[in-house]
Amino acid sequence: MGILNCTPDSFSDGGRFLQTGAAVAQAERMIGEGAAIIDVGGESTRPGSDPVTVDEELQRVIPVLKACIPRWPEIRFSVDTTKYAVAEAALELGAHYINDVSGLRAEPRFPALCAAYGAGLIIMHSTGNPKTMQDNPVYEDVVAEVLEALTTSAMEARQAGVREVIIDPGIGFGKTLEHNLELIRAIPDFAASGWPVLIGASRKSMLGAILNGRPAEGRVAGTIALHFYALMKGAHILRVHDVQQAHDSLLVFKHLTEL
Repeated sequence: MGILNCTPDSFSDGGRFLQTGAAVAQAERMIGEGAAIIDVGGESTRPGSDPVTVDEELQRVIPVLKACIPRWPEIRFSVDTTKYAVAEAALELGAHYINDVSGLRAEPRFPALCAAYGAGLIIMHSTGNPKTMQDNPVYEDVVAEVLEALTTSAMEARQAGVREVIIDPGIGFGKTLEHNLELIRAIPDFAASGWPVLIGASRKSMLGAILNGRPAEGRVAGTIALHFYALMKGAHILRVHDVQQAHDSLLVFKHLTEL
């Protein structure tokens, strides 16, 4: 899954793909490098970010989807949003997934909406909101609590009629470095739940912490190492900024593990 941030303030590439033409060119580049899914977002969810209005988010993502979905019918497109109006407009254009970073907390109508359009639903775990989620997050047992929340929401979506439900433990969303490490080590537990697992740790601050404060653009090798570990532990989808490097590592992984 290639990340396409149509925002001015995302932590890694904010502003680069805010204009529709630049976003479409980036989608083309990622598809050429091996992306099977393009995840389009119009609102930054980095720690400390401010929300945007529905109209602003629509203006950022809808022109991109209009240009991309008919052009690449073999590619799946997801929309990273917590807003019903944005999700509905995207599905009307033919988007294949809604990627909900709130885990249905912000919009409990998403399962019914996705079911109505025959779309998939990606349910990510987070706490609070992007503005406050990193203010001293506390868990008694982070793996058990995140897994329970995700499986409960996933079952709710399945019961609403969503055929394809994917879970994401939400690396960096209301978690400390140690919480993130525990969740990554526990990927086998998430995979054993029976729901496909998406891992998104691309260039995130946990890697910066491990790499002695290195900025986002210097975290690519760390990202590849973490995601390769995630594949070994049972992850099904990798959400990445650097598609070619991720795709190369996936090809190597497949050759090493094929029977």
